[in-house]
This record gives sequence, C-alpha cells and structure tokens, in this order.
Amino acid sequence: MQRAQRADAVIFGAVGGPRWDKVAYEARPEAGLLRLRKDLALFANLRPAICYPALAGSSSLKPEVVDGLDIMILRELTGGVYFGEPKTITDLGNGQKRAVDTQVYDTYEIERISRVAFELARTRRNKVTSMEKRNVMKTGVLWNEVVTNLHRREYKDVELEHMLADAGGMQLVRWPRQFDVIVTDNLFGDMLSDVAAMLTGSLGMLPSASLGEVDARTRKRKALYEPVHGSAPDIAGKGAPGTTNGGTREMGDAIISELARLAR
Repeated sequence: MQRAQRADAVIFGAVGGPRWDKVAYEARPEAGLLRLRKDLALFANLRPAICYPALAGSSSLKPEVVDGLDIMILRELTGGVYFGEPKTITDLGNGQKRAVDTQVYDTYEIERISRVAFELARTRRNKVTSMEKRNVMKTGVLWNEVVTNLHRREYKDVELEHMLADAGGMQLVRWPRQFDVIVTDNLFGDMLSDVAAMLTGSLGMLPSASLGEVDARTRKRKALYEPVHGSAPDIAGKGAPGTTNGGTREMGDAIISELARLAR
C-alpha cells in the first residue's frame, strides 16, 4: 500500500476466482482491491462503453442498435453497500443465520461524483443521466435530491434526467445510444457498467479508470487503471487468449485503429 501511495498511478490486473470462494472474506483478492480504492480515496470510477465498427457484429444486440455507441458510466467507488457498516453474518441458532450489508451515502459523496459527471458531460454531448432506486431506498431519495440541487446551482447548461436503476438497465439494452454520461452509486454502477460493456461486443476490450480528488498543491490526483473484465480462471494457464464471436482479427484491427487515432 505504501508503494501505491507513492506512485503516480497504479495499473491493476484482474483478480479473483473460484479457488478463493471458501477463503475468509477479508483474505480474498477482491478485499485487496477494495482496500486500494478506499485507502487511495479513488471515489470516481470511469467506465467507457464504446462500440468500434469492427466489433459491432459481436454485440448481442443488432448492429444498428449499437453502431456508434459511446457511453461513459461514472460509478461512485468508495461508498455505498460495499463499504457500509455493519457488514455481518450472525448465527441465530436453530440452523438460521442473518446476513447484513449496509448502504450508506453522505451528501458530499454524492455531490463530488455528480460534479465529475457534469464536468465530463460538458466535454461530450452535454447530457447526464442519474440512476438510483429512490422508490424503495432512502439512499436513492438523498441521491436524487443532491444531484438535482447541484444541477440547479452550478450546471443548468447540462441536460439532466433521472431514471430508476432497474429501468436504466432495461433502457441500456433497448436503446443504449440515448445515453451520454450515466452517474450512479457503487452497487448499481458495478452491474450497469458490465451490461454496457457487453453491448460493445466484448467485456475484455474495455478499460476502467478510478480517480481521486485533485491535490490542491500538486494539481495531481491518485489514479488506478484496470481492465473491466474478470480473471477468466477457466482459461488461466492454458495460453488461450480471450476472444469474442467476431474473432481475434477484428479485435486486433479495432485496437490498431484506436491506437492510430490516439497517436494523431
């Protein structure tokens, strides 16, 4: 952790797998990733979902639905149910247990991730969709209130819409190109970003950036970069690359094309 704190940025590979299913929660590889996020204060997770022409035919949706897709999902990364306390499993006796996870959000956590969303939207197509479950969750009520108030105070020039997270999941597979920047909490962001990733034809083609606050003195921020995909334990050690339905040639063409674009 000290090395990560001193680094300008951290590049992180995928971790986890069935071999750790029976390991104590705090000793699992995922626990280390959660600690990195928390200790480095990486509150903003950016997950772009871009459908490159070479991969449009590999999407589970029709090419005309995903062609030109360019979505940015902004996930709050250091709050919510993954970090809330208490987090327990209690033995009630008579063969019964009770599990508790706690969803907690403070105003400042919602406001800072929303501010990132509005700033991002200003550099893109100027639209933010905020997703929560205000119909059944108190954190959703507060989320909606904070995002609305921030928009009214500082970002009236950006289009804002609110959508329930379950409806948002449906709309992602119905008409994904309606979205520009989606901002949501830790749990919903985890699920919705994976849905959006598969719209592009391959979960393995997409990156993820987790960013902290800008340091007022150095003007730098802590950052962690990682793939969106998992560790693929079923092919680990076999020398087999992950592929999509479109095959490796199309993926290679897409990578080369994007590198060429970035180099210009």
